[in-house]
Amino acid sequence: MIREKSLKIIPLGGLGEVGRNMTLLEYNEAVLIIDMGLKMPEEDTPGIDYIVPNINYLSSLNKQSNGWRNRKQKNILGIVFTHGHYDHIGAIPYLIEKIWSPSLQFFASPLTRGIILKRQEEFPEHPQLKINEIKHGSIIELGPFRIEFFRQNHNIPDNFGLFIETPIGNILHTSDFKFDLNPVNELPTDFQKLRTLSEKKILLLMSDSTGAEENGHSLSEKTIEKNLEEIFQRSSGRIIAATFASLINRIQQIIFLSEKYGRKVIIEGYSIKNNMEMAEKLGRIKSKKGTIIKGKEIENYPDSKITILCTGAQGENQAVLMRLAQKRHARLRLKSGDSIILSSSVIPGNERTVQALKDAILRQGVKVFHYKMMDIHAGGHAQEQELKEMIKITKPKFFIPIHGQYSMLVAHAEIARDTGMPEKNIVIIENGQIIDLTPKTIFIKRTKVPSNYVMVDGLGVGDVGEVVLRDRHMLARDGMFVIVAVVDKQSGKVIGSPDVISRGFIYLRESKQLLKETRQQVIKIVDQAVTSGGTINWIYVKDEMRNKIGQFFYSKTKRRPMILPVVIEV
Repeated sequence: MIREKSLKIIPLGGLGEVGRNMTLLEYNEAVLIIDMGLKMPEEDTPGIDYIVPNINYLSSLNKQSNGWRNRKQKNILGIVFTHGHYDHIGAIPYLIEKIWSPSLQFFASPLTRGIILKRQEEFPEHPQLKINEIKHGSIIELGPFRIEFFRQNHNIPDNFGLFIETPIGNILHTSDFKFDLNPVNELPTDFQKLRTLSEKKILLLMSDSTGAEENGHSLSEKTIEKNLEEIFQRSSGRIIAATFASLINRIQQIIFLSEKYGRKVIIEGYSIKNNMEMAEKLGRIKSKKGTIIKGKEIENYPDSKITILCTGAQGENQAVLMRLAQKRHARLRLKSGDSIILSSSVIPGNERTVQALKDAILRQGVKVFHYKMMDIHAGGHAQEQELKEMIKITKPKFFIPIHGQYSMLVAHAEIARDTGMPEKNIVIIENGQIIDLTPKTIFIKRTKVPSNYVMVDGLGVGDVGEVVLRDRHMLARDGMFVIVAVVDKQSGKVIGSPDVISRGFIYLRESKQLLKETRQQVIKIVDQAVTSGGTINWIYVKDEMRNKIGQFFYSKTKRRPMILPVVIEV
């Protein structure tokens, strides 16, 4: 019996987490990549800049001993990008060299293309990317895949869902989306297009789950604009609006309201300036002549006529708003009468940082408006009511919830069951698992591909692993203690008193008795470890110092600092 051919669906990121979105579709060794995003660091990844997907499966780094055939770059047909948020495009500079070839094709909307290319300017050593522009209704063919792009509302313009025709059936990938009948700066959801696509029979729906745990319907951008206007009406001082640099629609709203109430707009922040410049060229942001002024012109206008647009609503340390809150900004200072708008929800994991930011601002007598006080931010993700509607419109045979923490995926699966989908046709998967899809069946294979975190730290990509993170946690928790012992290589005896250096463990001046006992312990350990007349194993000696001094410190302090023994032979 000839086995029916199947399509593999392999998420490398974005499932069981928020961010790092990247999914592979593979048919007969031909691979299509959807998105290539990053994830912001968390509290348990100290010192890390970004987290990106593991693409060993694609970059021919897997050995046959791991159970995988080496992948050749020519099998990767192309990369399609749904929209311009960094959790969907941000990993490109860190991964693209591993899979790039002259034949690799890229497809993105004009705005997404502009954001990608602008960022690539920061990496001049990388290959130049030639990105094909697509628009609503564009159709491309890549090997066995025929992809149609269709407009979806989000909180950034030029966001597209994907209708993918494959040899085993049609797949609809929603991208991040919400149903907004009154959006700002873009057209409303094209429900007729969704119904037309559903008439082609959708084998599998892959749908955004980020808002699956929220009841009801997401807020319209028009509602947000109305509430923002209330702040403009009330404020007699400067308005400082902080949002994501990629939230083009919100930036446009702030500019429009500033013009309506006779305010000049100052743009502060590298990323937001870059996005503004690029979006203006594409006609995605419009302003009247003279509305945008330079920061140094602020003294020419009363406070009631000034709006400052900046980044930093998530409490990022080097962002403009945090520098203002901590009085570190080169030119600007907060003052009583200012009104600060935090026009973004808090990304999970940033709660304490954002709280500290708000407290620092409020201590300076400044008003703070945030989404918990009034509806001044709308997430770009469909909630329960919209997710049900998407399933009912598209009528898929199979369903996979994508984009979200595991609890979000589970909540979305429950929503699908509520619409009447059979349990056996709903599959919850996580990063690295392989879905095997045929016209009649869907199941998770036993084998997995690597999908662990790849961490970006400065110029290093992937050179910080679990061992390094463990050491950083240890240093943060209990500090470090360095012991320097000078030893006579003939006798094996310690010369003089060992030097000690403490960082984050104890304050040396206040711990003289502990240091005296520590030095005595070091001398004793070296004496016991060294046998006269034979070759001295200094590796063994240092291991003994590390282990026994560690036990000694724990008995005295109940702390376990990282101990670094240094032995100098003379």
